[in-house]
Amino acid sequence: MSNTDKKFIEPWIETGAWDKVDFTKIPNVSYVVSLAKLEENFKILHDIEVRTGAKILMALKSFSMFSTFPLARKYLSGSEASSINEARLGYEEFKKENHVFSPSYTKENIKEYIKYSDHLVFNSFSNFESVKDLIKKSNLSKIGRAKKVSCGIRVNPEHCETETAMYDPCAPCSHFGVTSKNFVGQNLDGIEGLHFHTLCELNSDALERTLAVFEEKFGKYLTNMKWVNFGGGHHITRADYDRELLVKIILGFKQRYPQVQVYLEPGEANGLNAGVLVGTVLDVFNNDVNIAVLDVSATTHMPDVLEMPYAPTILGVKHASYVEATIAKKDTKNIYKLVGPSCLTGDVIGEYEFEKPLQIGQKVVFMNMAIYTMVKNNTFNGIDLPSIYTIDKKNKFKLIKKFNYKDFKNRLS
Repeated sequence: MSNTDKKFIEPWIETGAWDKVDFTKIPNVSYVVSLAKLEENFKILHDIEVRTGAKILMALKSFSMFSTFPLARKYLSGSEASSINEARLGYEEFKKENHVFSPSYTKENIKEYIKYSDHLVFNSFSNFESVKDLIKKSNLSKIGRAKKVSCGIRVNPEHCETETAMYDPCAPCSHFGVTSKNFVGQNLDGIEGLHFHTLCELNSDALERTLAVFEEKFGKYLTNMKWVNFGGGHHITRADYDRELLVKIILGFKQRYPQVQVYLEPGEANGLNAGVLVGTVLDVFNNDVNIAVLDVSATTHMPDVLEMPYAPTILGVKHASYVEATIAKKDTKNIYKLVGPSCLTGDVIGEYEFEKPLQIGQKVVFMNMAIYTMVKNNTFNGIDLPSIYTIDKKNKFKLIKKFNYKDFKNRLS
């Protein structure tokens, strides 16, 4: 897909609170995370917990800025990990319930997972069988744990709700979860929970449809289960999300299965609209189209822009100003192709129409950059990682982390 085929896929972006921030005070390319917006999101999630009895976990794969964990754990029940490093981070820094899903447990790494995890979700029965004796025999006294790890199986309802195939865990031939035909006749000894995940940036109506299919295919096994995890992809903190329907769905499920604890593990809902990426225009020139070189790289600083692909929202630039028909407006002076500083030809963020001509030194602020972007960034081409700031309710910045040459050098040897 070419850059001009990119679409805005984030109509829920909120820019109001960021309009009052003076980003000229940020000296270099940086992520800025709003503590006020984070807390607003956490309070919304906590309200769902209070009203339903469900427990909500922060999925660290989307947002793992651990300096904000003390704020998060005031409102959320725990964390969810997908690797040993994430599990350890949740154990050491979140310090509440710590759940893990992984398709790659081994006899070697299971000992590490047991150290840090309360719940382990397995992707297949064969993987569970290969390590379940080690889990049963684990010496908890040596690692200071008071109770055994609770084990579960991820199931695949084979019900698609996600439009983008690469983000659909229920796409045909998916490697995630056990389908109903492969679940029949399996030994459930040691299995206390089920986990499903079908959503990506979706509303509660998608969960309602998924849950109906899940219960039809796997409901007969729930009488012997202690918990069910509804997975992630719930955009609970989005302005147009139907939270009343979510409450109704969870309470209805609990009426049917009163002994089952419900978990949800949203990732994006925690940091939605809570972070921006601030860059600077380094150069402006023309090659049939206006080109602006930024210190922000799609390749290194926001790889989802190329992976999805999508064109991120820019503060002060309306969605309608994104140029989908560049050729028709080629003579418009304020249309710019925004590119990054790397040597990759495809390091292109998108084409945008600004109100005024761009100036060298001007700040450009990309919206909704706390989730997935921060955890996916990299140092390709030796480009510095963005610094990390927080901003408080009084719009005061605090530098949390600044990266340097040592961070680049020490990564690979």
